Amino acid sequence: MNAPPDRESLLALIATLRAGRGYLHKTDIAAAAGTLEAVPGVAGDDGHGLGDDCAVLRVPGGGEGWLLFAMEGLVEELVAQAPWFAGFCSVLVNLSDVAAMGGRALAVADALWARDARHGAEVLAGIGAAARAFGVPVAGGHSNYRAQREQLAVAVTGHARRLLTSFDARPGDRLLMAVDLRGDWVAPWPYWDAATRAPAERLRGDLELLPRLAEDGLSRAAKDISMAGIAGTALMFAECSRAGLVIELDAIPAPPGVEVAHWLAAFPSYGYLLAAAPTQAEAVLERFRARGIAAADIGGFEPGSGVRLESRRAGAVAGFHDWQQQPFIRPPATGSG
Repeated sequence: MNAPPDRESLLALIATLRAGRGYLHKTDIAAAAGTLEAVPGVAGDDGHGLGDDCAVLRVPGGGEGWLLFAMEGLVEELVAQAPWFAGFCSVLVNLSDVAAMGGRALAVADALWARDARHGAEVLAGIGAAARAFGVPVAGGHSNYRAQREQLAVAVTGHARRLLTSFDARPGDRLLMAVDLRGDWVAPWPYWDAATRAPAERLRGDLELLPRLAEDGLSRAAKDISMAGIAGTALMFAECSRAGLVIELDAIPAPPGVEVAHWLAAFPSYGYLLAAAPTQAEAVLERFRARGIAAADIGGFEPGSGVRLESRRAGAVAGFHDWQQQPFIRPPATGSG
């Protein structure tokens, strides 16, 4: 991946990223969060608020660990134009959310609307393929074959013995990235697919890395790289942790020859950002590398609220977003108490 050659190009890159669909969709979260946080009891307790990859619930009866709950809606065009792939992804993205919280998935449920049974069947085939590949049962859901168009949402439950969260990165922590580059683009969407043709054993083992890192105390904070892309996900991470962040563009693992703007906005099938103490960063990276996953130290958390993009090779640095001046996914302080 070629970094921008100068500051002017870096500023143009930032403008492109901030105008991207995935980035803009994430800005809707603040409005929803502000509404929900105004309702007593909705945002939860124990410090696990809105903005994490999963809802975090206490195990009933004082049981060990935490219950996790995630839900994802799929882009309508993807469901209509690539129904099998959309079905597969609907499971995958939820399992990624659970793993990013240090958890292991328990079961999946889907809500599907389709024009008829024929259109719905291909979506369900993709859901079933992912469920078999990852070894997670489809426990039930909702199906409607009398809709005007295809729409899909999928939810998953999970369990974590020890949590990774979006809120626990600290100034001084290193920002680590892990991504499976053994894949290809799914045109015309910005999706990097390293999952649909991968062996099931490898897929399951790769997801297992996240809860093991949490349980071994090597990291306390993580996020899966979402539709906001690498830069947008890093911004969410910094905002939730109330920290500043510098991202070193030259260090980001990427497929050969990819344009920097394309890759920074991509949604990889296996991609995570983690925070780790400097003394533990290399141990975290080696866990991923041992399984053939690209992993690198791509920056660091710092005091403040600004997220900066930097290319040391080009000698260029520029501000990407300051969450204190302009909240991204969390409502302003006056709206969240």
